Amino acid sequence: MPDTSDSLSEPTIETKRIYEGSIINVRVDTVRMPNGISARREVVEHSPAVCIVPVDENGDVILVRQYRKPAEAALLEIPAGGVEEGEVSEEAVLRELQEEIGYTAGKLVHLSSFWVAPGWATEFMHAYLATELTPSRLDADEDENIQVVRVPFDDAVAMFKTGEIQDGKTIASLLLAKPLLT
Repeated sequence: MPDTSDSLSEPTIETKRIYEGSIINVRVDTVRMPNGISARREVVEHSPAVCIVPVDENGDVILVRQYRKPAEAALLEIPAGGVEEGEVSEEAVLRELQEEIGYTAGKLVHLSSFWVAPGWATEFMHAYLATELTPSRLDADEDENIQVVRVPFDDAVAMFKTGEIQDGKTIASLLLAKPLLT
């Protein structure tokens, strides 16, 4: 397949930052399209992130339920979080597991990496399967209110088919992990 990236690229002519926050920044880029026309692109800047499918010795996946203001609902998800400055993704995985569910993992398998919402956000996520779990807790982030929920792995996969799990990273990561667990 021929590489068409050059013929599709949109060089940035101007960038205007309109918001700076602790988790995201928002900018508006003016770009030059391949046909020469200028266009605006609204971009949410977010650091790289990790998400983890933690599976215990019984074959249960350990999920978290937390209220998500944009969804106005408590969602059932796999543990996830940002990669901090100077961290590699595997370090972030182990830290997030300890902060969110109180475990660390003896074995990590990288499942995939993907853009979360490439039409408007820079967040790039690394998905992992975590097994050989042992108790180990770090203090949770003070702005998180998380309930830990254990679900048999196959039941968790069925839960997105019924709408009980609606989070995209969770759905994708469970499907990526499934062939490694059956």
